[in-house]
Amino acid sequence: MKRIGLMGAALVLALLAGGAHAAGGPALEDHYANDAGVKIHYVAAGSGPLVVMIHGFPDYWATWKPMIATLSADHYRTAALDLRGYNLSDKPQGVIAYAMPNLINDVAAVIKAEGRTSAIVIGHDWGAAIAWQVAINRPDLVDKLVIMAVPHPTTFAHEMATDPVQQKNSQYARNFQKEGAEKTLTAEGLAGWVKDPAEKPGYVEAFKRSDFAAMLNYYKANYPKNIGDPNAPPPPPVSPIKVPVLVIHGMKDTALNAAGHAGTWDHVTADTTLLMIPTAGHFVQHDAQDLVDRTVKDWLDQRR
Repeated sequence: MKRIGLMGAALVLALLAGGAHAAGGPALEDHYANDAGVKIHYVAAGSGPLVVMIHGFPDYWATWKPMIATLSADHYRTAALDLRGYNLSDKPQGVIAYAMPNLINDVAAVIKAEGRTSAIVIGHDWGAAIAWQVAINRPDLVDKLVIMAVPHPTTFAHEMATDPVQQKNSQYARNFQKEGAEKTLTAEGLAGWVKDPAEKPGYVEAFKRSDFAAMLNYYKANYPKNIGDPNAPPPPPVSPIKVPVLVIHGMKDTALNAAGHAGTWDHVTADTTLLMIPTAGHFVQHDAQDLVDRTVKDWLDQRR
């Protein structure tokens, strides 16, 4: 492990990890966790209760820079990981390497690398899907849960089975499941959603270091393949989540319908908070950055 403090060391981290942090911001630490031989890169800052942050597609750890600054200043220890296949994390070959149990274990490895037994878990997009599954399958690891964009797996399965709009909106995922789909991707294209011109070059470099086939293996290994099939078997029941849950959704999201979050409270036995933001899209943590960061901070502080 190495602490990034001096200007030269900070520049090295910026070049390797794909984007410098703002002058006067938190000191960022470059770390690796080990999950059965797969190295998971993450960037940490601050001290206090551990907050593990999990990005989605197409993204990398730096999506959480503003929230890292907000929470580390409020005496939390933040750890934002690069998912396997992305940026500086290892890129194991084969679809099975990206099956959900392996992704859950990656989060567990980061928590263990920080010397903790549990953490507050925050996820967006695939990171949110993983966060739900960590809370369901490894409840011992999760103190509180913050979800952005992706509905609870049970309510999402219902939407996928019954809502033609959600089925249409999921066409991109079916395309990603096709053989050779990764050949249509470019680093520049994947970074097309990034609006901040200061951040976009870091995203392009991070995606150039990533494995496009690995990115799409998340869809091949985990995304439902029988969308809209009335004869598809119902999903297996899942255990209720017993920790407080905060769900944040941008209502202009064209991939995931806001209606998918209806009934979330039926699957959580602790307090459940939903924030719907009419002006934000899928990347809600960027489209409504100040509101999202302030909401997460205040919600966590109220449950400290």
